[in-house]
Amino acid sequence: MLRHCFAVVAILATCCAGATLAADSDSVAPYHVGAAMRVIHPPVARNWRGARTEALVTSLWYPVDGTVPEAPHDIGEPGHPYFVGHPRATDAPLSTAHARYPLLLLSHGTGGSAASLDWLAAALSAHGYIVAGVNHPGNNALEPVTRDGFILWWERATDVSEVLDSLLADPTLGSHIDASRIGAVGFSLGGYTVLELAGARTDQKQFLDFCASPAADAICNPPEMKRVPGGVQMSDPLSPEALASMARSGDSYRDPRIKAVFAIAPALGEAFNQASFADVHVLVSLMAGTEDEVAPVQTNIHRIAGLLPNATVKMVPGAGHYTFLDTCLPGMADRMTLRCNDGPGVDRDAVHAQTVAQALAFFGNTLPAQTP
Repeated sequence: MLRHCFAVVAILATCCAGATLAADSDSVAPYHVGAAMRVIHPPVARNWRGARTEALVTSLWYPVDGTVPEAPHDIGEPGHPYFVGHPRATDAPLSTAHARYPLLLLSHGTGGSAASLDWLAAALSAHGYIVAGVNHPGNNALEPVTRDGFILWWERATDVSEVLDSLLADPTLGSHIDASRIGAVGFSLGGYTVLELAGARTDQKQFLDFCASPAADAICNPPEMKRVPGGVQMSDPLSPEALASMARSGDSYRDPRIKAVFAIAPALGEAFNQASFADVHVLVSLMAGTEDEVAPVQTNIHRIAGLLPNATVKMVPGAGHYTFLDTCLPGMADRMTLRCNDGPGVDRDAVHAQTVAQALAFFGNTLPAQTP
């Protein structure tokens, strides 16, 4: 009981500090938030992991002038929103305050979407970053997930690199992206993805051995796996395309254009070995909640930090895995229990504020944005 009381006090202290940071950040945010969409078709056909949509559907958040009005925006199905969205100015022109802006590439978690991190992407864009989040084919919230989408994790890094290729060539945004200031942000499996982009190599066998051992924990059976159609079994034979992808699982997916990565609640820590980070030469920041029930901290963020000693690590007392998703609208807690309910004393908005402050400080040192 005493231990629990100390934990609650620590949570409240952290949340209050985070709320102060949020208030300060919101009051000085120099830009309004623009929003747009791109449907990207890479020039070279490849394995789309059995996805229904063979394209990289990408959400964009970007700085617009403060005189441009923002409209309220919530997230979810038309007429049935689930999450609180940041106000935005859809298809508004990019602010002309600067000729070029830094770019942050965003990777969502298993079964999620770029929109599930709207709270973070919008805050970053309000402070001068263009943010681009791709919905990873075969493993996103907008269409049926696939078995290959769950098991071919390393393919996600290629999604992000192909989005980057397209954005740099984009007739509207391309000339306004500062190619010397490109970073990546990821949550959960997206955290693993941005570590890949930094140069980390996957040891798939080690992960499978861990999950077959008595030490196996929640990371081996993410709850989103229940969305894989019932007629498809994980033990079914793999397609030739999936087998070819498996053979590439240990390859390097480093994108040298990416200069810094911020990984939130990173997953698949057991898929990295002692040599996995030998080619990581960019700055890395790691952040997670101490009560992560999906990516347990000892086998994920702490394991990664132990293999990557130069990374900075920030733990948020009391926060769980889904605390880092958008804030749920009133009434959704009973309908989306797993994603909407946090631990006692945890204020999701305050945790978000603390995370935004951490991300802004990290990227402010590595890929600084400019105020108008």
